[in-house]
Amino acid sequence: QVQLVESGGGLVQAGGSLRLSCAASGLTFSSYHMGWFRQAPGKEREFVAAISRNGGVTDYADFVKGRFTISRDNAKNTVYLQMNSLKPEDTAVYYCAADRTTSGPLHYRRFEYVYWGQGTQVTASS
Repeated sequence: QVQLVESGGGLVQAGGSLRLSCAASGLTFSSYHMGWFRQAPGKEREFVAAISRNGGVTDYADFVKGRFTISRDNAKNTVYLQMNSLKPEDTAVYYCAADRTTSGPLHYRRFEYVYWGQGTQVTASS
């Protein structure tokens, strides 16, 4: 059974930092591109960042470029999201996800991801 478990969320003042972790089990982690998405109240779940299977390629939504960094440790079956310079508009539940395919380019749409974590709340207060 595949499990993705996020941790590291919390309450932080605007301008602060958090590092999210997502521990994976039940799948060959190094075979999957991984992504982070977020969903704010009343809004659609949106793409934040993605990383290739070996960590060599990353991509970000424009609204987090220069502030967030995605990384992974395949030996620990874990993907991370380092979030710096947090803004109140970053407040959301953050989800990690495993890509539906095990090859090809990074993906940015929800339906392209097959496994999801339960999410972790991030709140940046003004």
